[in-house]
Amino acid sequence: MNESLRGAAVIGQSGGPTVVINQSLVGYVEAALEHDCITQVLGARHGVAGLMKGDLVDLGRESRATLERIAEVPAAALGSVRMKPGADDVARMVEAMQRFDIRYFFYIGGNDTAETAHIVEQHAADLGYELRCFHVPKTIDNDLRVTDHCPGYGSAARFVAHAFQGDDRDNRSLPGVKINVVMGRHAGWLTAASTLGRRNQDDGPHLVYLPEQVFDPAAFVTQVEEVYRRLGRCIVAVSEGIHDAAGTPFLQVYAEQAGSAVAGQADSHGNVQLSGTGALGDALANLVKGHLGGIRVRADTFGYLQRSFPADASPVDREEARRVGRDAVAAAVAGEHNSGSIALVRRESGVYQCDTFVTPLHTVAKHTKEMPAEFIAGAYAVDPAFRDYALPLTGGIEPMTDFEFHAVSVAAENA
Repeated sequence: MNESLRGAAVIGQSGGPTVVINQSLVGYVEAALEHDCITQVLGARHGVAGLMKGDLVDLGRESRATLERIAEVPAAALGSVRMKPGADDVARMVEAMQRFDIRYFFYIGGNDTAETAHIVEQHAADLGYELRCFHVPKTIDNDLRVTDHCPGYGSAARFVAHAFQGDDRDNRSLPGVKINVVMGRHAGWLTAASTLGRRNQDDGPHLVYLPEQVFDPAAFVTQVEEVYRRLGRCIVAVSEGIHDAAGTPFLQVYAEQAGSAVAGQADSHGNVQLSGTGALGDALANLVKGHLGGIRVRADTFGYLQRSFPADASPVDREEARRVGRDAVAAAVAGEHNSGSIALVRRESGVYQCDTFVTPLHTVAKHTKEMPAEFIAGAYAVDPAFRDYALPLTGGIEPMTDFEFHAVSVAAENA
């Protein structure tokens, strides 16, 4: 392998955005400008779709002040895409790379993005084009294999924890049943983050349903009733990916039983839309209303808000997102690996710290990492071990405070 490979570098952003994705982008620019072997520091508009068309921008010409402001901007500054390329698509990319003498390809995203980087790597090699391909991790779902956690998750988890703290206070003020649907197709990492602001079992969410567990609608309404009878209120956190024992999404089962159709929209990686319309929350609310009668029941779908909410960016997440962008460039230039994904590993010490390393693309591509069993406590709860794992990634969640509610003494007559 030629360690002094010389040529331009290009980066793209793919999949769902995060609040810190541009930290990784700016980390790439910073590091790439430090190496003479990288002749131009480019960005592809809307990922591989833009690369195929040669829709590139010169990021090396941006001022330092602009880069620092972009780093604080949520969502994909270059524009994102959901596209799984085929051999013909990669051939068009290679043609564009040849025109601009691109020898380094970086792609920021989740497991589908890692799969795309792996496809580009393989087809470029088949075409005899020397190219170093590196995946820069990003996903609020926290479901990439190998890595301890994913940049983007800490901030989204912080948002979810704060949102549930606020909802818990709302629910205390005007009691009833509140159901919140959180993103998480196959893994419950983000839904579990709803528990990070709790102080005790009386704080919401009182019930947490993850896609790692089988969802039983009959048990669900009974569990809601039990909490409601005990506290006079109930807050539920539910993942969009809840399913029955056969793996069929609950929303699909519910719609079939109700005699209605479920939209089957899917992207090029085969991901079918599960939430986003409010249908799942409404379906669960209807179940509770049917079981408990005339109590106050409401449902919300968090949707895209949890991905790119700038006021809740975690300081830990910011720093790590910048670092994986820089370290991807360092790994590519060093030449020890022709391709790979940057992963985080937690140090075994009392103070939270992480290091990075390179893992092969195929170990991250396509497949998801579910929450381990030790983080799950039964069918509707999260184990305290999860809190120890996730809370440092958020930068910390301040607990809420209650009045002590001191009794008022009645004034003595004729005092």
